[in-house]
Amino acid sequence: MSQQPAPSPTAPQEVPPPESAAPDAETEAPHLDFQGTTPYEDYVQASVLTHLQHPLSDDPGEMVFLVTTQVMELWFTVIVHEWHTAAQALREDDLPTVMAALKRSTYELESLNSSWKPLAHLTPGQFNAYRSALGDGSGFQSAMYRRMEFLLGEKSASMLVPHRGAPRVHAELEKALTEPSLYDEVLRFLARRGFDIPAVVLDRDPALRYVPDPGVERVWQEIYSASGPRDDELTRLGEALTEVAELVWRWRNDHLVATRRAMGAKTGTGGSAGVAWLEKRAGKNVFPELWTARSHV
Repeated sequence: MSQQPAPSPTAPQEVPPPESAAPDAETEAPHLDFQGTTPYEDYVQASVLTHLQHPLSDDPGEMVFLVTTQVMELWFTVIVHEWHTAAQALREDDLPTVMAALKRSTYELESLNSSWKPLAHLTPGQFNAYRSALGDGSGFQSAMYRRMEFLLGEKSASMLVPHRGAPRVHAELEKALTEPSLYDEVLRFLARRGFDIPAVVLDRDPALRYVPDPGVERVWQEIYSASGPRDDELTRLGEALTEVAELVWRWRNDHLVATRRAMGAKTGTGGSAGVAWLEKRAGKNVFPELWTARSHV
């Protein structure tokens, strides 16, 4: 019987690749076949969001204004959620949760402030092209923005009046008006930590606008002047609140500048004083003693 010659040791051996190594476009594709709506749609409700725009003019710029305003409302909603989380954590003396919620809210405030960019360079002619579509509508009528302001201590019972015709919204705002603000909860937290927060501040009516107090200023001066693990922790709390306050101030100023460019000193929509009203708002600082105490450290 003849022997088969042995294969040359240098000859390449052809070994078929395993089946798993062959690329398969079908197995790499995402799951595309669903019985109903997609899980993404069920979770995000994108088709609801993208069909909420109903421009009232033929000007293409109105769509930009409308979507930008709706995006702002969504940011208001998530920021209110964060500050409610922080306020609840303060009541529970849970400072890590407070700090995490405040930090997230600063990123969200930055995104909110960036929402002005599509509107920041409107000329008077561009704004006038669809301004009449707003009618008596104005941003100060936003219920969610009002809840933000109430959480910052900017309380005013008169701001509930525009919402009397919407019972659910009015009830939510009335509740927010009478609840302690985020800053009220901060000061109560500091009092439990042994700081001398004046009784007139701790016992004040939370439905009233917060008024700066020299005793609170001295507490922040003490915190910022001291050193030690506890004091560093509270300084970080003060800085987180200061970051929030600064971003709120920037929001108000960006609103002022955008309005001034678009309409000058004319009366604002909804009958407000327009730029004059916004200038007054922009001149105010939230968490005021955090700013004034720095002059004494």
